[in-house]
Amino acid sequence: MNTDKINIAVDGFSSCGKSTIAKGLAAKVGYIYIDSGAMYRALALFAIKNGWMTEDYINEDELIRHISDIKIEFKPNDDGTQDTYLNGENVESEIRSLQVANGASRISTLGFVREELVRQQRAMGEQKGVVMDGRDIGTVVFPDAELKIFLTASPEVRAKRRFLELQSKDIDTTYEDTLANVTERDYRDTTRKESPLRKAEDALELDNSYITIDEQLQWAVDMFNKITKRE
Repeated sequence: MNTDKINIAVDGFSSCGKSTIAKGLAAKVGYIYIDSGAMYRALALFAIKNGWMTEDYINEDELIRHISDIKIEFKPNDDGTQDTYLNGENVESEIRSLQVANGASRISTLGFVREELVRQQRAMGEQKGVVMDGRDIGTVVFPDAELKIFLTASPEVRAKRRFLELQSKDIDTTYEDTLANVTERDYRDTTRKESPLRKAEDALELDNSYITIDEQLQWAVDMFNKITKRE
């Protein structure tokens, strides 16, 4: 049995359940889970709260000036998962709104933003044993990751999942607005100049439109076991 730890990259479109699979896989194999998307959301929240980002404007000068002041951490909570902290404040609930999600997609197109957060993400994976999900983990952050997973599903299925998630958190929105947001984010993620969303050549693709979370997780565990040659 190979006992050496590896890094695992989980990429894919928005609302594909990347974090669900990444969290589950990390728990199953005893690795650390890192939500890279939450880092961009936290930065977007920081910009919104400071008035540096509106519906149609981003004050890049202020972001450049203050980006080194931003400290993003992940800390375990009472239910066994982890929350996102921005400069010591728990912002897990705030960063899950549609406004922040859209802001994160916009702010992630900025080269200096991606450079700084990629630097932080790579530092988190230096000791291996990390499961990180996002849009460019297997292509940019961890191009040498031993296991790369790329998740996809139809926009309608992803919008329904996202809509139900927002409803469960009492966030007021409609399915139509959620679908529009998913479609817009797909376009922005795949066409941006900096680190566009794409499947790495050696990534294993899974369309999870019509399979259960348990089935997805078992598939991911099977792939992990195959690569690490666990019995």
